Amino acid sequence: MSPFLAELIGTMILIILGDGVVANVVLNKSKGQNSGWIVITTGWALGVAVAVYCVGAISGAHLNPAVTLGLAAIGKFSWSLVPAYVLAQMTGAVIGSVVVWLAYFPHWKETANAGSKLAVFCTSPAIRMAPMNLVTEIIGTFVLVLGVLAILSPGNLLPNSGFDKGFGPFLVGLLVWSIGLSLGGPTGYAINPARDFGPRLAHFCLPIDGKGDSDWNYAWVPIVGPILGGISGAWFYKLLWNPA
Repeated sequence: MSPFLAELIGTMILIILGDGVVANVVLNKSKGQNSGWIVITTGWALGVAVAVYCVGAISGAHLNPAVTLGLAAIGKFSWSLVPAYVLAQMTGAVIGSVVVWLAYFPHWKETANAGSKLAVFCTSPAIRMAPMNLVTEIIGTFVLVLGVLAILSPGNLLPNSGFDKGFGPFLVGLLVWSIGLSLGGPTGYAINPARDFGPRLAHFCLPIDGKGDSDWNYAWVPIVGPILGGISGAWFYKLLWNPA
């Protein structure tokens, strides 16, 4: 499998399980309806871990343009590969959200609230204050990229020991769970431009009764914030822990 296809499939799996858990919690007549924030954050965390296990050995399982750009910014990834990775991530996110739409097909009609339908696909702020929403996304993605680099560093997981491959993806999922529990409240913790933009585009295009608008006025926040946070988190790691 090519790295491009691996990133596409990995991001697709991430969105199927991530958007899928949101659908399970917020859509009417789902067996998981109203099961709450803990279920949502756990579903996303496990979705990340499963996706990384699936394609990590092939593409590195970035699954996130903010991770790709952060790694490129500190010389850990080739800039020439960035466009292909980002395209694969965006494409996989769109496909994954379409799969969720199909999986929960009868429930869209049963759900009257347009905001709940949008929430399955993409993020929105609890309190709409764009500058501070941006700051929240920067902070969350800063922690994500810094945490990924630190967790997977040789000082924590020795290369070729078996532990790096066995526990690395699980620990990355645990990191995402922690971010969701601690920092997810203000904006829904997009921390990934592909995770938000791809499904938002799918929401815009899919025939969903009573879906409302796709809130494009907010869409720039979960793109710009994660990119800034990802690059700054990577540089922070490099300067403090890996200056060479």
